[in-house]
Amino acid sequence: MKVSVFNMAGKEVNSVDLPASIFEAKINRDLMHQALVRQLANARLGTHKAKGRSEVNRTGAKAYRQKGTGNARHGSKKAPIFVGGGVVHGPLPRKYTKQMPRKMRRAALRSALSVKAGSEAIILVDELTFDAPKTRDMKQFVQTLVPNGSALVLLPGHNENVEKSTRNLADVKALQASYLNIRDLLGYDTLVMPLAALDVLTNFLGTEDDFENVDESGEEA
Repeated sequence: MKVSVFNMAGKEVNSVDLPASIFEAKINRDLMHQALVRQLANARLGTHKAKGRSEVNRTGAKAYRQKGTGNARHGSKKAPIFVGGGVVHGPLPRKYTKQMPRKMRRAALRSALSVKAGSEAIILVDELTFDAPKTRDMKQFVQTLVPNGSALVLLPGHNENVEKSTRNLADVKALQASYLNIRDLLGYDTLVMPLAALDVLTNFLGTEDDFENVDESGEEA
């Protein structure tokens, strides 16, 4: 698949062929969904906690006398039926971590990148540099290449000027190519990256064996 390469002014300066093993891979939507669910689950802290009747800070004295009131008998205000009492079967701290083999995770990234490439949502630039952090310059650069929608800007490595220039833009995010993940890839409309970032993707997504026949179990079909 041949894609045009633009400069920072938005003019086409060249064209390159995207690696077919990465950008023309078999699209497995179930695998992409599994990878997204895993990432969202692993981001959960799981620190939720509700106190039971043995943990609430209330008096242990009997609520009222056993007989003669016409009410049901109760021995403690900590009972769940009272306001301020303990919670029955409430949430407890737990881990939501899900495991997924690396082979499947990378196959999901290939599927997502192939979807982007198929919908012409990948824009390449020859280089992306700023002399200083400048939100206005980044906004102009993105609007030139991506008039509508949000943009994920992939960088070959740490670039403080570019990263700081995107922080105040709601629909733009800068991310190092080595940290590419399924949530950001599916969460932004267009993928913008310099040629150096494409080389990074090729190095860690294009060096393993055939991934086209990977099923949801991680085994070759």
